[in-house]
Amino acid sequence: MKKNMTIYSLEEFEFMRRAGRLAAETLDYITPFVVPGISTGKLDQLLEDFMRSHGGIPATIGYHGYPKASCISPNHIICHGIPSDDKFLQDGDIINIDITVILDGWFGDTSRMYYVGKPSIKARRLVETTYRTMMAGIEQCLPGNTTGDIGNAMQQVAEKERFSVVMDFCGHGIGQVFHGLPNILNYGIPGTGVKLVPGMIFTVEPMVNIGTHQALILKDGWTAITKDRSLSAQFEHSIGITETGYEIFTLSPKGYTYPPYLEKKQNDE
Repeated sequence: MKKNMTIYSLEEFEFMRRAGRLAAETLDYITPFVVPGISTGKLDQLLEDFMRSHGGIPATIGYHGYPKASCISPNHIICHGIPSDDKFLQDGDIINIDITVILDGWFGDTSRMYYVGKPSIKARRLVETTYRTMMAGIEQCLPGNTTGDIGNAMQQVAEKERFSVVMDFCGHGIGQVFHGLPNILNYGIPGTGVKLVPGMIFTVEPMVNIGTHQALILKDGWTAITKDRSLSAQFEHSIGITETGYEIFTLSPKGYTYPPYLEKKQNDE
């Protein structure tokens, strides 16, 4: 076990359940607002207001100088897109909304993809594949397995579709800290890395590109884009390792797993 890696008691998982649920509820709340013409700045303000009105604090505001309550990343932006009142969603966009809420000192971290209007078939296939990529990684989150097992499972799903996993960013330990150990890479070799034990809490958050895995950071120091300007997608859950498997703390209370969320909900009803 690496130094500085926190192992939580299973009783402490209750705090993560609460933080994770609020994070998931926040993304549920924003869903009907993700429409053509709205600015990413407006979405960010709605997200912040919801978190604060429910007793939470947006973890990203002021984090290493980051100015907003969320990261909103459309199309070829891989992650850390900074919301702005001057950036408007357009029909056909795909966007990732990534939020972390602090509730009673515990961090709930999650992100989802959203369709804006009607994206292309290829864009939808990327989003669906990215969700399957995340879930393949989560299914490897078993005591006795390794972080390499998680990364390998995700890499296999993405590359089978001839997509690529981003190698410059990864999942991370979470709990009473925003970012800690272990690192959860989006690729890996089975049986290598850190062994998983009950009490570990971390995020699984694969980023998948249609084109090359290579990324560039823009001059703002945050926004990461695909080097070839191809589409990128990401999903993220916070999970804990239990005695027999894993627990996902950030499942959608409304059953929103991957888009189109409202369309699926209406069909279910």
